[in-house]
Amino acid sequence: MDPDAISRTYRQWAPIYDRTFGALTRPGRLAATARANERGGRVLEVGVGTGLALRHYTSGIHVTGIDFSDDMLRLARAKVGPTLDATVDGLHRMDARTLDFPDGGFDTVVAMYLISVVPEPERVMAEMARVCRPDGEIVVVNHFAGTGGVIGGVERLLAPFADRLGWHADFDIGTVVGSPHVGEVERRSLPPLGLFTFLRLTPRGDAVGSG
Repeated sequence: MDPDAISRTYRQWAPIYDRTFGALTRPGRLAATARANERGGRVLEVGVGTGLALRHYTSGIHVTGIDFSDDMLRLARAKVGPTLDATVDGLHRMDARTLDFPDGGFDTVVAMYLISVVPEPERVMAEMARVCRPDGEIVVVNHFAGTGGVIGGVERLLAPFADRLGWHADFDIGTVVGSPHVGEVERRSLPPLGLFTFLRLTPRGDAVGSG
């Protein structure tokens, strides 16, 4: 996807994102933040968006968020305050393909509804693995292309409009789990209707299990 197109798209979506996609994507946010809370420590949220997930991190968690959209970040920063349990160390405008963080700086790297939006998702996967501790986890929640049926037909119809929608409806899960920089630990479907997939991954290909 084109970075300029992404910026334009999310400038349009930002004011209504919480009221539209917010409800649809809530189960994925809860699943991803619950896993990050279990692990504790420092969390990097890649594609923090309007900050909808920030309130779900618990006390003791230190969260850093990045996003490419200034419009989304403006709304996320407005959510930072004393009502949050977690500590927000910073919300930065950044390209996920070139993360300005040192190697192994985070216990958990979370990417919710991001990987089918970014240009060069393979580079993004490599960067997320790089900044994650060798014994850490990468948590990805996303919609991936179905194998057929009604949902598969809708995905094919929406595919030409990816830049306008802000996400690829027909994105292949193999781009994520097939990355040489990660190993798959867990994969499960999420509501509504199994439309989204929750993935736990280990960095640098060190898979520790499956299922």
